[in-house]
Amino acid sequence: MGSTLNGGCQCGAVRYRIEGDPISLVACHCKECQRQSGSAFGMSLTVRTTDFKLTGDVTIYRRTADSGKYVNCAFCPTCGTRVYHEPERMNGLAVNVRAGTLDDTSALEPVAHAWTRSKQTWFVLPNGVTQFDKQP
Repeated sequence: MGSTLNGGCQCGAVRYRIEGDPISLVACHCKECQRQSGSAFGMSLTVRTTDFKLTGDVTIYRRTADSGKYVNCAFCPTCGTRVYHEPERMNGLAVNVRAGTLDDTSALEPVAHAWTRSKQTWFVLPNGVTQFDKQP
């Protein structure tokens, strides 16, 4: 990826810029990510809060994670695209951007797969990629 990344929601009302290198990209196979993405998994691009510049208004939905801690999920109020989420466990230092909202997704390659115990049976995990049965 690069040192500057841009993205946004489907309708364009919410835009963001990531200035600096992401911390990681993880494919999450938990049931919540499956439900939210409408697919087999979701991809979370973890970036430092100080590197994440958002324009436009988002609606926050707060849910409780399996750990009992909160996750603030940010959506575009117009088109409903989930743009990012901020787990309480990150102490305000990082956010997880929904990687599919990047303008250019061609360089995306997850470094790990999380919650593999709930992955779809038909999905074959890549060889050599770090795997976690639950939340790392």
